[in-house]
Amino acid sequence: MANGHAKPDHDYHIVEPSPWPLIGAVGALFTAIGAILWMKGLPIAGIKIGSAVFGVGLFGILFTMYGWWADVVNEAEYQGHHTPVVRLHHRYGMILFIVSEVMFFVAWFWAYFNSSIFPADPAQVMRLGLFQGVWPPQGIEVLNPWHLPLLNTVILLTSGATVTWAHHGLLRNDRGVLKKGLLLTIALGLLFTSIQAYEFAHAPFAFKGSIYGSTFFMATGFHGLHVIIGTIFLIVCLLRAQRGQFKPEQHLGFEFAAWYWHFVDVVWLFLFSCIYVWGTWGGTFE
Repeated sequence: MANGHAKPDHDYHIVEPSPWPLIGAVGALFTAIGAILWMKGLPIAGIKIGSAVFGVGLFGILFTMYGWWADVVNEAEYQGHHTPVVRLHHRYGMILFIVSEVMFFVAWFWAYFNSSIFPADPAQVMRLGLFQGVWPPQGIEVLNPWHLPLLNTVILLTSGATVTWAHHGLLRNDRGVLKKGLLLTIALGLLFTSIQAYEFAHAPFAFKGSIYGSTFFMATGFHGLHVIIGTIFLIVCLLRAQRGQFKPEQHLGFEFAAWYWHFVDVVWLFLFSCIYVWGTWGGTFE
């Protein structure tokens, strides 16, 4: 009988059975159900437990993220499973993941442009009454793109430079530059999120009540979520860097975090240009 732990005669990594896909799927299901119950205020057996169900599901997702990432790090650092062939295929997987994220944002941009470019579309008879044939719709007070949005643009572009600085430090095996660059990028990411949270809290329009508000908050809100995820990704990289786990010739975890962060940067440039600047042209600033 073959030994399952013996070194294989190929460069591929045949993963062992893992509980994380099942735990993550169940956690996502509980999160979705809990969110619906919570937002709608629907009771179960007369008790409103939506927030509790959502919390259980969110815990399951976070537990899956921690456990799955720990297993991948262990496979790479201590078990030696990440051969050059495996690393190449991981790169392919990350590229496809980012492409799927691009298409995710295409959907929100599509919804935004479908309304903003054709505010008086005769095929959509309700638009004239809702938008008065103009964009932004009449009665909507918009955000000034040259205040907080411009500041956040500078912050995010600067964070792209600092993460690149950290990457070059790693390639030179300068771990001091790696850690400083990561720390600066994380700080800038947290600052961006804080400013955007303030902007959302003081926006002169709401999510409900107008297509302008719903498309704005869906596009920028999901981008904000990606910034938070990317910040967590970079925090994990910083903790791994503190343990000396990244090497100049093998650092996929950091490389993928940098790819993801640059993707977030590029999406923000489109959001700032199209929604904050072009989309508010002719509108009334707060």
